[in-house]
Amino acid sequence: MEFKIEHTSVFGIDKAIKASGNPMRTFLDNEEVTDKDFTRASRLGCTRNGEGHDNFLKGILVQMDVTAPLYWWKQAQRYHWFDFISSQSTMHCLLKFDIASQCVSDTDPRVIEIIKTLVEEYQKLPDDAEMKKTKWRQIVASLPSGFCLGASMTTNYQQLKTMYYQRKDHKLSEWHDFAKWCESLPHFAELTTISK
Repeated sequence: MEFKIEHTSVFGIDKAIKASGNPMRTFLDNEEVTDKDFTRASRLGCTRNGEGHDNFLKGILVQMDVTAPLYWWKQAQRYHWFDFISSQSTMHCLLKFDIASQCVSDTDPRVIEIIKTLVEEYQKLPDDAEMKKTKWRQIVASLPSGFCLGASMTTNYQQLKTMYYQRKDHKLSEWHDFAKWCESLPHFAELTTISK
């Protein structure tokens, strides 16, 4: 299994672009987006993070399914507007997963064999055995960082802009794939200065 982002949905582009002009309005405009609106939104969206001019990007919502190894999830979770809708559960599914196919190809096969052995030992224990709880903890604690879990996520263009610029040149190839996915989103490049 390898890193992937799929089933992407983007909402609110027009509303957010229109809202980018609200600070200069005496009434809220809900008309169709004009070239002037898009030019203004692009100029504001391309400002540096933290200035506040790109706040309208929060209105462009993104939902997607991400399948990633545990080592990637540890880094991704630092972004507090990159929210879990729901995710696969090791508690409910660990014994159902085919461990080898849930791990990235770089995972040491010896580690996978250790997990498989632990699962087999767990399954041989009687249901009421106290040792079963101990064995379960051992399985969970021994999962390799290359073990992949999927999650449905929600975020917005402002958060993706931050993630993109902080991670596009990262050592992990998964972040390069993430950056390419960001670049593929509708108007993401024009609204976050990537193309300039």
